[in-house]
This record gives sequence, structure tokens and C-alpha cells, in this order.
Amino acid sequence: MRRPLRKLTRVAALGLLAATFAAGPFRLPVAEASSHREAPLISQDPLADGTDTYAFISPDRANTVTVLANFIPLEEPASGPNFFKFDDSVLYQIRFDNNGDGRLDLAIQFRFRTVVGNGDTFLYNTNTIDNLSDPDWNVKQFMDVTALVRQGDPNTPTFATFSLGTNLPTPPVNIGPRSTPNYETNLAEPSISTVPTGAGDIKLFAGQRDEGFYVDLGSAFDLLGLRPFNSAHLAPLPTSKGVDATAGYNVHTIAVQIPTQLLTQTGALPTGATDPTAILGVYSTASRPGTRVLNINGTKTENAADCGTAAAPGGIAPSATCVQVSRLGNPLFNELFIPMGTSPTVAENDKDLYNAQLPATDVNRIDFVRGTAGRPVEPVKLINLLYPPVLDAPTSGRNDLVRVFLTGVPGATRFPFQPDPADPDAGPGSAPAEYIRLNTAIPATAVGSENRLGVIAGDLGGYPNGRRVGDDVVDITFRVAAGVLLPGNSCAGGTANCNQAPNSQLGDGVTQNDKPFRTTFPYLASPFDGYSNPFHGRECSDTPDAPCPTPNPTPRP
Repeated sequence: MRRPLRKLTRVAALGLLAATFAAGPFRLPVAEASSHREAPLISQDPLADGTDTYAFISPDRANTVTVLANFIPLEEPASGPNFFKFDDSVLYQIRFDNNGDGRLDLAIQFRFRTVVGNGDTFLYNTNTIDNLSDPDWNVKQFMDVTALVRQGDPNTPTFATFSLGTNLPTPPVNIGPRSTPNYETNLAEPSISTVPTGAGDIKLFAGQRDEGFYVDLGSAFDLLGLRPFNSAHLAPLPTSKGVDATAGYNVHTIAVQIPTQLLTQTGALPTGATDPTAILGVYSTASRPGTRVLNINGTKTENAADCGTAAAPGGIAPSATCVQVSRLGNPLFNELFIPMGTSPTVAENDKDLYNAQLPATDVNRIDFVRGTAGRPVEPVKLINLLYPPVLDAPTSGRNDLVRVFLTGVPGATRFPFQPDPADPDAGPGSAPAEYIRLNTAIPATAVGSENRLGVIAGDLGGYPNGRRVGDDVVDITFRVAAGVLLPGNSCAGGTANCNQAPNSQLGDGVTQNDKPFRTTFPYLASPFDGYSNPFHGRECSDTPDAPCPTPNPTPRP
């Protein structure tokens, strides 16, 4: 029996929405998205905040894997004169586990260096920026890219280092038609670097992109509201279309496209989808020097060399001198499944601690995902509570969620490593570790034929087999939490199949991005500029005393 909503007041005050399917803990009334401000400490450090990680087979280039790691959440395009950029003190990494032990096997790391041309002006650019070497672009940023490959004993690893490029270009932000005309052609595309190898070219890019994660944050943070299901909520409102709260915002993207055989354990292409070497675990991190000093002369002391340099990359954070402050694999994981504080029985349940640790520690987090009688899966519990028409999904024993987030789906994304005693039907599986799992032998779905719901809609090229830029991970996660992957009559106390309406229809009503994605590397759309942004701007009357009208963009279907 569900309690009236008025009885939830105290629960909500304690942070009821800390595990909603929107994006992050309910702490401040600000917009958030997938892993945007997902833990207290990283919410105070946006330049190191990983927002989304994507890993997929390149649709336009067979036998290559593309990984995108986004940082700096919800960039307002009109943010001058000090526009967003990567932090020179942060070590940014894309990491791979190619044998399922939860440990780092390969990392591609990016370091940035900012160069100010004219220190006597406040301007980011003094005239139109026509190309990457234009002297009118005053605040340039260059990057060094290094590959680290694990050698020897996995318990005491060493890493061989390979430079993929130094002083590589990055584009300026997209300012507006006067400052950055023809942005993609003149500035973004020339910033794609190509590194030849015997197995094929590696492509690299780092720069500003459109925020590709689409979600109705405004409704989701209002007691887990789903506008298309407003009338079914415990506190009903009129049903309406979803509103993309991230429309018009940008992020900074680090992107790599790399031949598949350079990533596999054997150094060869997999023989087929059942080849255990076909599977990759992928996640991104950001790490900072352990010591930062703010000086009274307006400067800071933060020795970037503590996290490695181009000459001595290091990069095996976390360490005493190089502290990992952000970690991101599956979207929504830290927000939904990791509690805010520490537990008297399980230490590894703190959101900040999760960000500071490696996936090999996630064996200690299984109960947060699987659920027990004494500790139900919190997001599932909330859906059951707030939406009475939903067929209540079980809040414990959720091996389906463990497979999606921690061990892989049998026959698709599951490393053969060790069995999960609580999931004997799955057979041997990988060490529990939270990251995106990608089967590199399952080909990309043809462009134009993708289904935004990925695997649950029969599109095996989509999430949770990797994650493509267009995958609707919000709707997918809602429906998986509601039990659509559970067999038999698992819902409504064991009397109903979960994979039916309304459980199989849950979603926020936002089904596409605010602008079309690119069909070529780096796939995310061109960033909005501050002058032309249709979502955040408004035209005002010529009459001085007349107020500016409130913008009312048409909600997306």
C-alpha cells in the first residue's frame, strides 16, 4: 500500500531524489545531467567534472572504436570574456580494461597548455578568428597526447609510454558569427589530428561540442516527474511533452578513434561476437595534483608535473601526488546507485570515494545495484512508490541490473573471468567493475537505422553494448529499472511480466538531441555560439521601459 504524498515530506527533505533517473543528487536547484555534478566534491570543480562517456564502433569506419569523454557540464555559450577551456593542471584520461579484471590495461591521456598571445588585453580574440594559427585568437590551447600500456604483473604494473602527439591544436570556443564564422570548416575540423600506425590511423580531437545528453531535468528533479506520465504520478499534473533542459548548452569533448586491434588483449581483431577478447571495458577519469596553494598575489600553485608531463607521463592515478577526482563509465550510475554518505557496514558507498577509486573496488558496491531485503535498490523503490500504475518491480535480487552495470550481459558484453555466486545462471563473468562494456565484434548499426533504445529494442549496436551519442540512456535506464529485462512474471509481487505497459513505456518525453549529430568523427554536433543560441537568448523591445519577453521554445516531441 502506497502512502499519501504528504507523508513523504520528511523523506524528500532528506534527499529523496538523490537516486532519481534524472542526473544527480538533489542538492542545489541547478540544472544537472548525466554525471553532471554527481558528487559533492566534483560539483565544486567543473573543469575536472566528467559528464558523459561514449564508446561505440565507428559507424563510418569499420574495425575502429570511437570513445568520447565529455567534461565541464552545462557550458553557457555566452560566457565571455573568459570562455571555457580545459584545465592545464588536470590529467584527463580515457581508460581501457581488455581482460575483465577491473584493472587498467591501456590509457590515452591528454594534457593541455594555454598560451596567451597578448597579456595587455582582456579579449579572448581581437578580431575574426579565421584559422587555428590566426594571431587574432589571443587565448590558444594546445594538447599533448600519450598512450600508456600496462606491462608485467597486474598487481605491480608498469606502463610503457608512447607519444601520440605534442603541441596538437585545439579549436577556440564557438563565440559568434563575427568572431568564429564557419566554425566547423575553419576551426573544428582542422583540429582533428591523425596519427598513422601499422594497424591504421588514430584520430584525436579535443574541443568544445554541443551537449549531446538530452533529458528533462526540470521535471525529473520535481519528485521524479515524467511529463508524459504526469497524470500517473502520486502528485498528478496535466500530461505534457518533455522539455530538453540541456538544449543550448555545450561541453568540452576529448575524442579518440583507434583501430580495434590496438585495444584488444591479443592485439588482433576478434574472431566473432563470442570471442572473449572482443570485449572492452571503457571509462574516463580526471585527476589533479594532490596539493594546490592559493597565493595572495592572485595566482595558484598546482604542480601539473605531479600528475605526469609529456616527458614523463606517469598517469597511474590515483596516487599520493595525483588524486583522481572524477570517474565516469555508465551514465547515471553514481547518481542513482551510490548513496551520499558512508555506511556503518559498507565503506565504499560514498559518491566522492567512488570518484577517487578504480573499478576493481566496485565489488564492494554490488548490493547497491542488486539490492537486498535490508537495502532495496533505491531508484526502483522510488518508481514503485511515486507511480502507482507501474507494475512494481522487485527492489532486491536484481541480477539484471548487476549485469548491465557491473559484470556484463552474458553472451554479449560479459568477460569470461569468474562466476558471480549470486547469479549462477549467467555462467563465468568478469570481476565486478563499473564501466561501459563494448563488444567490438558486433558491427555498428547502419546510420539512419539506429534505435534510440538500443539493446532493449533489438538494436545490438547500442547501449548497454557500448554507448552511442544518440542512445536515449534516460528512457533505457528507467525501463530497465522497471524490470523489462527480468524473465517471467517478476513484477507486481510475482504475478505479472515486467516487459509490458506502463513499465516498458516509461521515459521523460525527450527523445532526441537539440540538433542533429555529425555522421563523422567526433560525431557530437557543433557547439552553440553565444550570439545565435536560440534556447537561451531573447529579443527585447526598442522601447526602453518595455520588458523583454520570456522565451518559450517549442518543446521537442
